[in-house]
Amino acid sequence: MKNILVTGGAGFIGSNFINYVLDKRNDYNIVNLDKLTYAGNLENLIPSQEKKNYHFVKGDITNSELVELIFRKFDIRYVINFAAESHVDRSILGSEVFFRTNVIGTNVLLEISKKYNIERFLQVSTDEVYGSLGIEGLFTEETPLHPNSPYSASKASADMLVISFHHTYGVPVVITRCSNNYGQYQFPEKLIPLMIINSMNERKLPVYGDGMHIRDWIYVLDHNKAVETVFENGNIGEVYNVGASNEIPNIEIVKLILKHLNKSEKLIEYVKDRPGHDRRYAIDSSKIKRELGWSPGFNFEDAITQTIDWYKENRNWWGRIISGEYQQYYKVQYGSK
Repeated sequence: MKNILVTGGAGFIGSNFINYVLDKRNDYNIVNLDKLTYAGNLENLIPSQEKKNYHFVKGDITNSELVELIFRKFDIRYVINFAAESHVDRSILGSEVFFRTNVIGTNVLLEISKKYNIERFLQVSTDEVYGSLGIEGLFTEETPLHPNSPYSASKASADMLVISFHHTYGVPVVITRCSNNYGQYQFPEKLIPLMIINSMNERKLPVYGDGMHIRDWIYVLDHNKAVETVFENGNIGEVYNVGASNEIPNIEIVKLILKHLNKSEKLIEYVKDRPGHDRRYAIDSSKIKRELGWSPGFNFEDAITQTIDWYKENRNWWGRIISGEYQQYYKVQYGSK
């Protein structure tokens, strides 16, 4: 049995990962540490919450006393760090919490992992640490880090900390850097669920700039399988890029969603571009395919259809989310644009 601390496991990607691995593996004993900020939702974990090899602890990864207590109580031998403040727009509105969680929190996890001589520390990162691409080329694991937002700067800082703990102290680390995820349980501030929900509610669809910012999209379950693969077989000290080679401009995603929901493109509303908006991301994931045998299993057309249908069928889930605090954020972010 592998005793694994999964941080941020009530968020979008972390909850999907926990549900995915506990549905197929009996050799994982998972302790989910999550602060339950606005984006954390225990409803995401209903498929796992009754399993004997799943445990939830509410808390902050910057709380070193709590983290060490978890290590001792559950005999933690592995860490998978999903915990992060992750939305670029929010990092522009206020950066402090991003550096507290993403940098200081990662440092706390690393210090305690070092103290307890864990067997593997997997840092879940993002392709945004590489910055922005021109019209050609792909991010490789050797691409220099060039973050352009407070969010991506905090993630790049955390990645550098992780690597430093390996080189300085021998902590057995691996890093994954993934392209843009989509799928069930994604918080409605992100592009795809925001556009789906606004379309269903006949609300305007705010599109930054000219809508031609390009992202490389991957279905969250493909990302989960990549994380599992790197966790089990990744070479210590290595970075693995994870992508599905789906480069699509944002405006095409928006129009695809409208078409699927039989809604008019008149709902599209172009708004002032956000500061420092990276133009294009694209991942070269040949290393993880070549060395570890991972490749995406879902094609974009099928997975985006499944995603749209999930939001259509789970109005109660997102209906509870888009009230209260989220409505205030939405007003601040888009109301004056």
